[in-house]
Amino acid sequence: MLKEVLIVEGKSDVAAVKRAIEADCITTGGFHFTRQTLQNISAAYQRRGIIILTDPDSAGENIRNFLSRKFPNAKHAYIPRDEAIFNDDIGIEQASPESIRKALKKVRTLEINPREEFTAAEMVTFKLSGGVDSSKLRDKVGAALGIGYGNVKTFVKRLNNYGVTREEFLTALKKILAE
Repeated sequence: MLKEVLIVEGKSDVAAVKRAIEADCITTGGFHFTRQTLQNISAAYQRRGIIILTDPDSAGENIRNFLSRKFPNAKHAYIPRDEAIFNDDIGIEQASPESIRKALKKVRTLEINPREEFTAAEMVTFKLSGGVDSSKLRDKVGAALGIGYGNVKTFVKRLNNYGVTREEFLTALKKILAE
């Protein structure tokens, strides 16, 4: 049983999580949070901690950002987009149990004082920006590091905010480039 409570978007997401692990879940019902939902999330946050596991799309990212501001010590798990798509539908409910378990093994917490270890300019050097396959490469590196997909600005922000070390980053990048 997972100690923290998982925050997901809907009932189908809960079903997918339950196929992967034993965990308590709270659904947001999309971005229109009720007062009761926020109270439930707050209680879980204070008592057990929460892990935000939203869909790897713009709506999921908006929900994650909103919750991150309200609950700054929340943990974050990301499922790569390519592991959460079926029949042009993207979401946690589309992910395999193995993908959900992998994401939960790579949980990250936002740092109170983000570092400035990585810059958008150096992403060009690492072929993570400005190239034909930069987006795909960022997606793979983000999945390996457990920080999800993002455009260059979001990707750099996550590298810095989630405490990714340069060694960890370079190891993931080298492994992916060798594949």
